[in-house]
Amino acid sequence: MNSIGHLGGTVVCPGSFDPVTLGHLDVFVRSAEKFDHVVVAVLENSTKTSLFTVAERIQLLTNATRDFTNIEVTSFAGLLVDFCKSRNISAIVKGLRAVSDFDYELQMAQLNHQLANVETFFMSSNPTYSFLSSSMAKEVAKYGGSVKGLVPENVEDALIAKFKANKN
Repeated sequence: MNSIGHLGGTVVCPGSFDPVTLGHLDVFVRSAEKFDHVVVAVLENSTKTSLFTVAERIQLLTNATRDFTNIEVTSFAGLLVDFCKSRNISAIVKGLRAVSDFDYELQMAQLNHQLANVETFFMSSNPTYSFLSSSMAKEVAKYGGSVKGLVPENVEDALIAKFKANKN
C-alpha cells in the first residue's frame, strides 16, 4: 500500500477541545507525522459555556502534546481564516468521525477556501475513537464514570477535580 508520505508546511487543527480527547490527540499526532508544524488552536468563544477556561484547555493540551516537538498549542478568536492569514498557515486539518461531521465540515471548508484560499484536509478518525466526543467524555465524568481510555491521563485528572469542585 502506498503512503502519502510527508507533506511539509504548517497546518492548524482548530476546535474548542473542552476537553481534548484521545480522538483529538490521535488527529494531532497523525497530522504531526505528515506536516512540519501543527498548530492546535483553541477557539475563544464567549457565547459558548465551557467546562474548562481557554487557559485551562491550553494547559491540558500543552501537557497532552508535550512529547511532540512540532505541535504548538495556542488560542484564537474570530474567524479561523484570519488566524490562518496572521500566522501564514495555508491549510486546516479536521478530524471526521461520521458522515454527519463531513456534511458540516465540507461547508466550512468551502467557505474558508472562498474567503481566504485556505485548504482543508479531512482525516478520518481512528475507529477506536469514532464514537468519542468531548461532550460524551464530560457526561461520563460528570456522573462518576471512568474516562480512562477516552481522554489523556492529565485530562482525566482534571475532569475528576472539576466535577468534584462543582459538587462542593
